[in-house]
Amino acid sequence: MIAIIDYDAGNLKSVEKALIRLGEEAVVSRERETILEADKVILPGVGSFGDAMGKLREFGLDKVIYEVVEKGTPFLGICLGLQLLFERSDEAPGVKGLGILKGEILRIPAYEGLKIPHMGWNSLELKNSGHLFEGLPQNPYVYFVHSYYLKADEEDIVKASTWYSTEIHASVEKDNVFACQFHPEKSSDTGLQILKNFAEIPKEGC
Repeated sequence: MIAIIDYDAGNLKSVEKALIRLGEEAVVSRERETILEADKVILPGVGSFGDAMGKLREFGLDKVIYEVVEKGTPFLGICLGLQLLFERSDEAPGVKGLGILKGEILRIPAYEGLKIPHMGWNSLELKNSGHLFEGLPQNPYVYFVHSYYLKADEEDIVKASTWYSTEIHASVEKDNVFACQFHPEKSSDTGLQILKNFAEIPKEGC
């Protein structure tokens, strides 16, 4: 069973529908026991960094996420869910992120001819042998919607990057923690393959 964390911020139903399409059992929940008993956990997200961290703390889900990661359950952050895993964001100065991974979330810089937010399809440059991208070509196209981007401190955890005004760390993996800035649930067959790869990661294989 895959638990999708419900913290009043996100594309919960589209993630759930994508998993069901793959034949996976999925449940949307904010109940501690349900999340901790899941085989995999997904933190989706659409919204602002500060509001989302406030909701996670209000519902006690920050502590649950730490427990999930500590016990080795495969964990996937999507879009805002990726950003929340890091230490801070330009979007909410003074608000601490979960700090599970090291790095910061920066505002996409202005660049002539490019609109912000970044909305649309971009190709990825795959690197460092990411589990999520097994069975995909070197430059798969995925769908982005964001105004802020990740700059990770640890280059070796970056498994995919893209360029939009600047280099964007588009996907990271470290131990049992996985994350994508793009939306796999909106990325057609490529995105379904990414979600399938995550669903098939064994706990002991992280």
